[in-house]
Amino acid sequence: MDLFEKLRNNLGPIGSPARDFNGHHYFAFPKLEGELGPHMRFRGKEVLNWSLNNYLGLANHPEIRKVDAEASKQWGLAYPMGARMMSGNSDLHEQFEKELAQFVGKEDAFLLNYGYQGVMSAIEAVVDHRDVIVYDAECHACLIDGIRLHKAKMGEYYKFNHNDIDSLDKNLQRATKKAAEKGGGILVITEGVFGMSGKVGSLDKIVALKEKYEFKLLVDDAHGFGTMGKTGAGVGEMLGCQDGIDLYFSTFAKSMAAIGAFIAADHDIIMYLKYNMRSQTYAKALPMPYVVGGMKRLEMIRNSSEFRDKLWENVRALQSGLRERGFDIGDTQSPVTPVFLHNLEGGVPEVAALTKDLRENMGVFCSIVVYPVVPKGTIMLRIIPTASHSLEDVEYTLNAFSLVGERLQKGYYKKFAAEIAQKTLQVSAEAATE
Repeated sequence: MDLFEKLRNNLGPIGSPARDFNGHHYFAFPKLEGELGPHMRFRGKEVLNWSLNNYLGLANHPEIRKVDAEASKQWGLAYPMGARMMSGNSDLHEQFEKELAQFVGKEDAFLLNYGYQGVMSAIEAVVDHRDVIVYDAECHACLIDGIRLHKAKMGEYYKFNHNDIDSLDKNLQRATKKAAEKGGGILVITEGVFGMSGKVGSLDKIVALKEKYEFKLLVDDAHGFGTMGKTGAGVGEMLGCQDGIDLYFSTFAKSMAAIGAFIAADHDIIMYLKYNMRSQTYAKALPMPYVVGGMKRLEMIRNSSEFRDKLWENVRALQSGLRERGFDIGDTQSPVTPVFLHNLEGGVPEVAALTKDLRENMGVFCSIVVYPVVPKGTIMLRIIPTASHSLEDVEYTLNAFSLVGERLQKGYYKKFAAEIAQKTLQVSAEAATE
């Protein structure tokens, strides 16, 4: 069998809807153009954009742009060359690490080139075949892939029901027994803010279980860093349990509007990670413009609540307005704003038609999310308010959703769903005859 034959006509669970609805470059891999911000262009039309994780609006802030440009001019994108361990270290890398650690209340931190590969590699480095992982059922894919690396080393792992402390308790009982048998330890993995539902992880309750069980806690706070807590230090700060987080991770791709990530912990643990995280040991150091630009972003987050205050003004206005209009936005406690769509007889084609109506006729761009990004049976639109949005943007969007709600009730999108389904059958038939 030709190795590639199974790939040619099967784009996998995420790619299949894009193929079936002719959605490549529309629902998937869309091309937004223009200056980063709330108002961009999509397929030649201006749209109000709710699909950037630019929570604090720093992506296009003039001070940030200036520092990024000056750092690029001074250092270029190549410096420093080599991995940190060999030839790619610098005083500025270490200074940035100290500032990040101090901000999140930890002894030390380690800069990572990317969030996804970084946290995967951290999990792989921390646990071995004797250890047991206990993780939240809705952990992000990067965490799941890190757990898979643990499985490859013949490590044990247990999954607890999402944000369910009773379920975690029961699984910790199992994990404690298994760890004792194998002579290992336990790592609990969860998130500060779950990026699709917007729910806040029950970190304070998880930390409280340390009085009953012996384990270490890793928290992916990608969506909480910069947005949650009194100073923006994340969900642990907000819930008063930051000290109980043993490994604090966040990416720069959200509030920092950049590339890179970091993990923070006790100094001796960070030293171990610096010498044992394969994704960093064998990869080029984070380029200097990202380091210098990152320090400027952290300075702006640390020194002023202005961006966070504006973000939350928009969040409250948007979320309360959606609820008032009868939309289900779940139990979000964060800027992440899901709009769950229920009882759609037309299924994904119906919500595809709805999304197209929003984009084409109302100029509102938000993302459609289906399985496997979210659990089976869940269909949602995902809206990300930022500090760059205005209350006028919020009001315009709420009015658009009022119209969407009326059209949903009248079955307006079902006829379009039927048309899409018919085209899908036609495309599938043509592909089968080729």
